[in-house]
Amino acid sequence: MRDSHCVTFARYNAWANQRLYDACARLPEPEYMERRPSFFGSIHATLNHLLVGDRIWLGRIDGRVEKLALNQILYGDFTALRVARVAEDERLIRTVENIDAAALDQPLDYLSTGGERRRVPLRLVLAHLFNHQTHHRGQVHGLLSQTRVAPPGLDLIDFLR
Repeated sequence: MRDSHCVTFARYNAWANQRLYDACARLPEPEYMERRPSFFGSIHATLNHLLVGDRIWLGRIDGRVEKLALNQILYGDFTALRVARVAEDERLIRTVENIDAAALDQPLDYLSTGGERRRVPLRLVLAHLFNHQTHHRGQVHGLLSQTRVAPPGLDLIDFLR
């Protein structure tokens, strides 16, 4: 039996990403790419970081090593990044739907990006992945508020309705 909580969060994640990307699509490209005071320096770089993080964590869950830098720009333009985001969200949903609920309490052994061996229960790995998404979507939301495009509502409760 799969864990409905994790499946709900994976589906929420895809919904929130779609809403955020829909808002970003309304920005002219120079404004979307503009350097802004933020951890990753732009909306585009922050969205790339989200994809990098998901690929690293899903790779660990799938038993594949993704050698990516946390600030790596995987896609230089919005359209390619959006296509990749949708595919990664679908991958995340499939992955979570195929995890047996009992497996969530089993440890996931992996190497950190710094090369250290780590062991964390899969349930907490997924909690981190979803929390990481929310954190950086919030950053993009804040960056959007500096533009003429209103940031969308992304609350989980709105998704659940």
